[in-house]
Amino acid sequence: MGDFLHTQAATPQVEIYGAAGAAWRLSTNSEAILKAAAESFLTASESYLPADLALRLWVDPQSQCRPPWPKPYVRGHEHLVYAGFAPGSSLVVDLRRRRVIGRLSPEFAADTQYWNRVVFPMLLSITAASLGITEVHCACVANNGHGLLLAGPTKSGKSTLTMALAQSGFGFLADDRTFCSSRGGMLWAYGLLTDLKLRNDSIVWFPESKLESRSASNHSEFRVQPESLGLFRVRQCEPRLLIFLERQEEARCRLIPLAKEEAANRLEADLMVELPEALLAQRKLLGLIAELPCFVLRYGGSPQVMAKQLAFCLNDAVKTGTSAEIATRFDQ
Repeated sequence: MGDFLHTQAATPQVEIYGAAGAAWRLSTNSEAILKAAAESFLTASESYLPADLALRLWVDPQSQCRPPWPKPYVRGHEHLVYAGFAPGSSLVVDLRRRRVIGRLSPEFAADTQYWNRVVFPMLLSITAASLGITEVHCACVANNGHGLLLAGPTKSGKSTLTMALAQSGFGFLADDRTFCSSRGGMLWAYGLLTDLKLRNDSIVWFPESKLESRSASNHSEFRVQPESLGLFRVRQCEPRLLIFLERQEEARCRLIPLAKEEAANRLEADLMVELPEALLAQRKLLGLIAELPCFVLRYGGSPQVMAKQLAFCLNDAVKTGTSAEIATRFDQ
């Protein structure tokens, strides 16, 4: 059969990256993959070794495949996860050994935009819990390094409020999924180069952004790069406030303090299923997130008006105001 598994394939180019607070050691034979990784993550030094995750991504020069790429196929069994992206391009993840191996076509490896917006975010989602990182179902924006986490189910307005906050001067970190970890006893939030996802009916609030030309009449939502709208992207921040969104039809709002136990339970309900050994670390991190001032926001009406109110809330939280004080000033 010869060397069917290509065990002698060379991946001589090695870089170390900081990914949501974890160290990734990537070895490959592709400059394009290194370029994409350098855009998605922070280049780290040897001081980060030993790495939290080892990746060996080999590009097979004999493999032929052309875009567009089909929808990724992901399946897992216990600690092993298979991710298939296109004929001749797939990854296998060993969560217990914290290793990733991949065999890829040259055309797939060269699509750096696809790596940044699909492959690397998916890979971080798969490995996060094993690396001590928790992926929470929250949008996140930041001002002067201080982050505001917006949680809520689909159609609760996370992306619309994120857009309004970003237009008002906040940095965009994520509009649906945020990676959180603890470093030096402090809570940190991280984002990747993902798109802003907006529903077609949200464009009524942003006429100056020319979003009409980006929406699709045959779909309920569309994706857009924040930078193309003149928005500023941030890659990490220190969360200081957590708000659960509950959208209503009335153009009024109410901010209700939420107990930290309830906040942690709400966040945990949206977590992906993980290995048992990762659950304890996840719950510990959720407890740290729930120590932030936490609220339920019942609201309706203009996202721009709501964004101004939320900016005041974050400012109060940074000034170490109590939950009761923040809620009182919000109502005023």
